Amino acid sequence: MIRGLYTGASGMIAETIRTDATANNLANVNTAGYKKDVAVNTEFGEMLLYRVNDGNNTQAVGSLGRGTQIDEIATIQAQGVTRQTGNDFDLAIEGPGFFAVETPAGVRYTRNGTFAKNVVGDLVTQDGNRVLGQNGPVRINGNTMTVTETGQILVDDLPADQLQLVGFADEQQLTKEGSSLYAAAPDLQPQPAAGRVLQGHIEGANVNVVAEMVNLINSYRTYEANAKTVQSQDQILDKAVNEVGRV
Repeated sequence: MIRGLYTGASGMIAETIRTDATANNLANVNTAGYKKDVAVNTEFGEMLLYRVNDGNNTQAVGSLGRGTQIDEIATIQAQGVTRQTGNDFDLAIEGPGFFAVETPAGVRYTRNGTFAKNVVGDLVTQDGNRVLGQNGPVRINGNTMTVTETGQILVDDLPADQLQLVGFADEQQLTKEGSSLYAAAPDLQPQPAAGRVLQGHIEGANVNVVAEMVNLINSYRTYEANAKTVQSQDQILDKAVNEVGRV
């Protein structure tokens, strides 16, 4: 009975984490370049039960599950829907790849191409981080900026720089840091990306609102079922202690 309490509680904890991930997806449905998270379950190791007090004729009863846990929060890097904005500083990547940006913590990567030009002419993110090209931070010393599908930057129709479009062999080793930024593991080396750049476009979040709402309801129902399991186990334990054992 005590084991049953822990099994039900593990399910409640797992569904709480899953609900947090789903709620975060819904909160970022309008965030450009956002990639949804999925909670991946795994079970605790099963326990093999045996009949006891049968003399030398001990027999296996069967296996018993001991609950569940969240193994990881996986990020789904599927393409989001692109929409046209008409703003020359808005850039979207169609296909694999990330923009490289300079932050106080080092180089980070993003799919959010909602860029702007700051007062000194640098191409920056919404948080003021400078976008990186092959020659360092991208500087727009002119009136117009044109970006080709390969990431070449033209300022006043003259070649100025080349965007750093990078990809990774294992994107699951990227870690979300907030503000649409990803950090790469120390042993994960960036490589040239095969995606193409769309100027005047923004990539939307790859979140399906209806599907996430269904997931949220399902998580709530599962949490509720586990909570009832804990309540039932508690009631049985109460009877075992206060009634069955009464002399």
